[in-house]
Amino acid sequence: MVSYLTEELQRQGHDVTLFASGDSVSSARLVPVCRRSLRLDMHCVDQMAHHVLMLERVFQHAREFDVIHFHVDHLHFPLARRQAINHVTTLHGRLDIPDLAPLYQEFREMPVVSISDAQRKPLAWANWQATVYHGLPDDLYKFRPEPGAYFAFLGRISPEKRVDRAIEIAKRVGMPLKIAAKVDRADNDYFQNVVEPLLRDPLVEYVGEIGDSEKGEFLGNAYALLFPIDWPEPFGLVMIEAMACGTPIVAYRHGSVVEVMEEGRTGFMVTTLDGAVEAARRISTVSRQRCREVFEKRFTARQMATSYVRVYRRLTGCNDGFQSRVA
Repeated sequence: MVSYLTEELQRQGHDVTLFASGDSVSSARLVPVCRRSLRLDMHCVDQMAHHVLMLERVFQHAREFDVIHFHVDHLHFPLARRQAINHVTTLHGRLDIPDLAPLYQEFREMPVVSISDAQRKPLAWANWQATVYHGLPDDLYKFRPEPGAYFAFLGRISPEKRVDRAIEIAKRVGMPLKIAAKVDRADNDYFQNVVEPLLRDPLVEYVGEIGDSEKGEFLGNAYALLFPIDWPEPFGLVMIEAMACGTPIVAYRHGSVVEVMEEGRTGFMVTTLDGAVEAARRISTVSRQRCREVFEKRFTARQMATSYVRVYRRLTGCNDGFQSRVA
C-alpha cells in the first residue's frame, strides 16, 4: 500500500520521499535505511534496529517536508511529540489488543488514519482524521469475465484466517480449492498440526506463497474467493484484489468485511459454515462485471491518494491546489 500510495502521489504532482529498504523500486526519491527488505533478509537478526535507524533518518530531515506520513504503527510517537511537524499515521493492524489502550491514551493527540471504520472501534476516542480504504492501481489486475473451476484462498495460514473452513466449504460443495498462502514462523506449529493433515484431501492443492505478478491469474481464474476469517479484519486486501479481477467472494461477516463487500453485488457475507456452503453454491449469480465496477468505483489507488491528500490539506491548513513535499 505504501508503494501504491507513493506512486499515485507522484503521478498527481506531489514531491515524495520514501524511507524504505534499498531494494525498493520507486519513482519517488528513495532514502535507503537497510540493504534489502527485512522479511526476505535471512541474515537480519534484529529488525527493530533498522526501524530505529529509519526513524532517526526521517527526523534528521523532518523540516524538509510539508507532511510526514508514517506506516510504522506507534514506534515514532515519542519523537513526533517533541517536534513541531505536520504528520499523520495510518494504522494497518488490529487495535483490540489490551496492551494498546494505555499507549494510545498517553499519545491520544497523535493524528491517525484507519483503514476501515471497524478497525477503529476499540480505540474510538483516538485522534482519528479519516478512514481511508486501501486502493490498487486500476491496471494492476486484468478483468477476467469467465469463472474458473476452483475456489481460491489467498493470504496467511494462521488460526484467524481459517483456511480449515475454506477446505471444509470446498469439500461440501465438491469443488477444488487452491491455497496460495505463506506460513509465518509464529504459525509453523498451527500449519504442521492443524492444516497440513487437511491438505491430503484430493480436492485441495497447496500452492504456497505467491507474488503480486501471480495473483492476477490465481484470483482471476477462480470461481470464487473464500474469505472465511475468524477475527476483526482491519481491511482484507485480498477482497479488493479479487474484485479487480472480477472474482466474487464468500466471506464471514467480521471486521471490515461489511464495509468492503456489497451483499449480492460482490459476493455474499455469512456467519455460519452452512451459510458459507449455501453461498458458495449460488455464487455464480453474482456478476463478475459488477465486481470489477465496484472495485473501479471504490478501491483504486487514485481514490486512496486523493483521500490522503485531503488529510494532508487539513493538517497543513492549505486550500485546494495544494502540492506537497511528502515523506
